[in-house]
Amino acid sequence: MSVLSQLVAGYEIPRMARIRQKFPGDKIADPAAQLRRVTLESGYLERIKPGQTVAVALGSRGIANCVPMYRELISLIKERGAQPFIFPAMGSHGGATAEGQVLVLKSLGLTEESCGCPIRATMETVVLGRTEAHGIPVNVDKYAASADALVIINRIKPHTSFRGPVESGLAKMTVIGVGKQKGADQCHSFSMRNMSANIMEMSDYIYRHMNVAFGIGILENAYDETSEIVCLAPEEILSREPELLKRAFQLMPQIYFPKYDVLILDEMGKNIAGPGMDCNIVSRYPAEGIPPDPRQTIITVLDISEQSHGNAHGMGLANIATKRFFDKIDFTATYANPLTALSIHSFAMPMILESDKVAIQASIKFCVDGDRSNPKIIRAKNTLKVSELMISEALLPEAEQNPKIEILSEPECMSFDENGNLF
Repeated sequence: MSVLSQLVAGYEIPRMARIRQKFPGDKIADPAAQLRRVTLESGYLERIKPGQTVAVALGSRGIANCVPMYRELISLIKERGAQPFIFPAMGSHGGATAEGQVLVLKSLGLTEESCGCPIRATMETVVLGRTEAHGIPVNVDKYAASADALVIINRIKPHTSFRGPVESGLAKMTVIGVGKQKGADQCHSFSMRNMSANIMEMSDYIYRHMNVAFGIGILENAYDETSEIVCLAPEEILSREPELLKRAFQLMPQIYFPKYDVLILDEMGKNIAGPGMDCNIVSRYPAEGIPPDPRQTIITVLDISEQSHGNAHGMGLANIATKRFFDKIDFTATYANPLTALSIHSFAMPMILESDKVAIQASIKFCVDGDRSNPKIIRAKNTLKVSELMISEALLPEAEQNPKIEILSEPECMSFDENGNLF
């Protein structure tokens, strides 16, 4: 690898300044208390009867305040005299194994102790039936199917690979999460262009043929904070979720620089977004469901998040990664996702380089259409954390003219250790 470091040694890494991007969006001071309030006010909790077993579907995303909110939801169900349990509702995540999915929940702080009820994990499903319109088999988790009632809780947000009236949210979790790997595979088998329609068709079947008590929808602001919580009956999810999705689009963060050369992400991972990074932030997509809108020439990823457990699904969105990134890849966990989602571009291997420094220098070298002596570079922790960024000096004039950007520091050189990795 020393030969490669020599090939890029002449490309100087520019000094970087810290900035803050200002986004709109209120936050809820006490999300657990708000969840209790909206659930009780809806009256839908009364659909759960004393003595019933209640399956509560939990996903794989790093949702803000998830532990106190989920614990409060479990408490509400117990107060009805029912017997709740939680189960992983995450399609093929966790390497498409029950043990792996429990590990994903644990990495999010979701355990039997923190939630206050048992976890029942399996990849086995039962076929509830077939949809009337297209005869699509509808799979549901074996434990959820045998419970007296089902409760769905999830964040509602734009999806990273398709557009439609419903994207990531309650309906998608109902089909792809509760359906486990088989349900996810079935829904994805008709291409991303039909995903939203398939989700609506299949979730509607579930809402009419299972005792889904209610769903809890969560919206987050651009700072990754809880902004709104709603409690919906199953019969109103498909009519209400599209309007909530529109609000989620308005609340989502962005990078205010429309064109630049290099985006450096300190980490990517499944807890951050399905393909490891939020495609709506980077404007690259693993499937053909959304037209591309290129903003940067190169995306360089330095690491995989701990909570991703080696799942590098989405690494095909990156051009360059580090040896540290490569060494953490669990290929079984990674490849289970594209084999289920049929996202052929998501698992391509980026160029692997020995250190952060060499990776960044190579990124600059590849920017043949930019000014490589003064490149426009943005560095973020991940695509969930874009309120504070590092930008190169070439972007400072643009930042100074934008009232939504506050410059927090003078430009400084990046600091690397003896192995060429960032401190």
